[in-house]
Amino acid sequence: MSTSNGQWYPAEWPDRIRALSRGELRPVAPRRAATVLLLRAGGDGLAVHMLRRRASMAFAGGAYAYPGGSVDPRDERDVPWAGPSRADWAARLGTDAATAQAIVCAAVRETFEEAGVLLAGRTPDTVVADTTGDEWEADRAALVSRALSFADFLERRGLLLRSDLLGPWARWITPEFEPRRYDTWFFVAALPEGQRTRNASTEADRTVWTAPAEAAAGYDRGDLLMMPPTISTLRSLLPYATPADTLAASGERDLTPVLAQARLVGEEIVLSWPGHEEFTKRIDQQSGGQPGEQPGQHSGPQAGGQSGQQTDRHIVSGRSGTSGPEGADA
Repeated sequence: MSTSNGQWYPAEWPDRIRALSRGELRPVAPRRAATVLLLRAGGDGLAVHMLRRRASMAFAGGAYAYPGGSVDPRDERDVPWAGPSRADWAARLGTDAATAQAIVCAAVRETFEEAGVLLAGRTPDTVVADTTGDEWEADRAALVSRALSFADFLERRGLLLRSDLLGPWARWITPEFEPRRYDTWFFVAALPEGQRTRNASTEADRTVWTAPAEAAAGYDRGDLLMMPPTISTLRSLLPYATPADTLAASGERDLTPVLAQARLVGEEIVLSWPGHEEFTKRIDQQSGGQPGEQPGQHSGPQAGGQSGQQTDRHIVSGRSGTSGPEGADA
């Protein structure tokens, strides 16, 4: 389900939020994940690679997203590495070194699995020029099926993971009332010269290169369905004209995790993402769980207790700087 724009909004959220407030729902630990905004210079400026998740997908079916996925436990294995050290990445991502390596590995691995693009090279200053052909496809399929670890893949091909080709961009955590939760680090990366994207994912039915402004306009019209992290990171690309400009800005990006919060105001749920007011929604009993107007736009009487006083009860906290159990893989 979406709202009047393209914001992804599952119909079961109100019931799950109320169940959480009553103590009937226990939040699951978020799985570590990574996703990559692949960039290239287009005819009219910056372009970003997006895929549309199949409508049959249990999580965010029909929504536009970027290549990415969960950390494989084997992503913590030692891998041939180039670029900033694991300790440097740990400091930047706010994790320990093993977790930082796993997140960076997941970002590079998932980009190859879902888009056919590989951020790796034979030396610290080179990158693979072509990843097409039967042998590459066989390796990609083996990675997807988990028959092959990313470390073994790199070692067998004599490649180094080019961590310097990634720029950390954002971090979002799935709300506590969702049954599938992810602690996701977003990265930006330029499409390597000579490589090309393809729809290599079984989870997507369409891929597209698009100008961020064009995709954001499609979301605003309600034509393109997106989750809040997707449209937020998409809009954050608007000031930049080239992949190089974007990567240069990644060093200053705030990686404080964004986690939704919900509170009860009488019989109404107010759902918000701290620092991202455009996603705030009001849901009342009479609307049947449909999202309503944003605070400040709501013109009807407020539901409340005696003497018209509002009952404002906090349900889910929007945390700053914490993501729950470190390294949770539930």
